[in-house]
Amino acid sequence: MLYDKDIREPLFDFLEERYGKVRIIEEKQMGRSRADVIMVRPGNLTGIEIKSDADSYGRLARQVKDYDRYFDYNYVVVGSSHGRHIEEHVPEWWGIITAEKMENEVDFYVLREAAKNPKRVLRAKLGLLWRPELVHIQEINQMPKYREKSKAFVADKILLKVSEELLDEQISQELFERDYTIIEETIKEYKRERMSLPPGRKLY
Repeated sequence: MLYDKDIREPLFDFLEERYGKVRIIEEKQMGRSRADVIMVRPGNLTGIEIKSDADSYGRLARQVKDYDRYFDYNYVVVGSSHGRHIEEHVPEWWGIITAEKMENEVDFYVLREAAKNPKRVLRAKLGLLWRPELVHIQEINQMPKYREKSKAFVADKILLKVSEELLDEQISQELFERDYTIIEETIKEYKRERMSLPPGRKLY
């Protein structure tokens, strides 16, 4: 029996070997669910849900809806016990990867390639970025700073200004460059600036 912890690290090696330039982000909140894995590639994001042999399909229907809002492509990675029935539980555009333990290794097989997700909402995908990352997108597209406006307001302005194709590239680039050691201090700085604004004016 394969558990989630048995699948993750070998899966990341498999994805890097298969796709080349990728960045793996784990356990990211998306709507009411949490994405197990986001695979960042140039120009697109792939959501990956892991269903080990120990998991059930109980929450999968809700998770599929959330993945479909946020990501350009989606895969489900399943233990061999789910291999026969997983196609009944995910849309036809979802890719399916099976994981099977072979001696001391985990072997992966692409049962079905993912097709482009027709339900992705660019506004939701943009919401995966932190405010400083949105600021950088504003800067490189020569937009006003809107520092007193909410994150939602800024996201809507970006969607009006930047083409979908270019924004897909820029979102990926921001996530490739995300530095978790620096971003915490950057966000604290935004909060300090927010406290210094006149009453009624907010950064978020």
